[in-house]
Amino acid sequence: MLKPCVVFDLDGTLADTSGDLLKAANSCFRGLGLGDMLHAPRDSGTALRGGRAMLSAGFERAGWTDMSEIDRQYPILLEAYGADISELTIFYPGALNAVARLRASGYAVAICTNKPEALAIQLMQALNASDYFDALVGADTLAQRKPDPAPLWAAVDRAGGDRTRVCLIGDTVTDRSTAANADIPSVLVTFGPGGGDMEALAPAALLHHFDDLPDVVAQLIG
Repeated sequence: MLKPCVVFDLDGTLADTSGDLLKAANSCFRGLGLGDMLHAPRDSGTALRGGRAMLSAGFERAGWTDMSEIDRQYPILLEAYGADISELTIFYPGALNAVARLRASGYAVAICTNKPEALAIQLMQALNASDYFDALVGADTLAQRKPDPAPLWAAVDRAGGDRTRVCLIGDTVTDRSTAANADIPSVLVTFGPGGGDMEALAPAALLHHFDDLPDVVAQLIG
């Protein structure tokens, strides 16, 4: 029997991964003789938009005009990130407890992230959190990535979820657009680096603390 399904974004939604991401980007900048170009908390929001966003921001700050270096540095950044993926990463307060409560109440739970799948799996294993989730779909699991709804639906299907009772928990306009494209409700967290902008995106609900998530989900999808 298919279950109602809650799909989570990863970076900036379940966990603050910005510290380790910034560390990986800065290793690239140091390799080019630029030193550390990005710093928390100013650049934490940029970190959660991914590797290319960080490289672009750092090069712009350094006054570089040749952005082709982004393509050369991106695989170096991913290698550096994978080599030390969880030193600074923490789950947001109550996140895993909320996931466990949802599963205990009969929901399927999955992750749909624009982080490369192998790195997402590696991170969840490093944080001893893999067993909390029924499925994980990354940026390169399919040919499409968010905001295309295809990876969302893949996560739902792999988790044993009911496509007619799904909501997406996220932290960016990408997550809001993914939910809109799938015609499902979105819940946007307000405690990540982009939290101040979430209300303007008009999600179905805002989440101020993970303790409130089970009640929010029950109101949206039963």
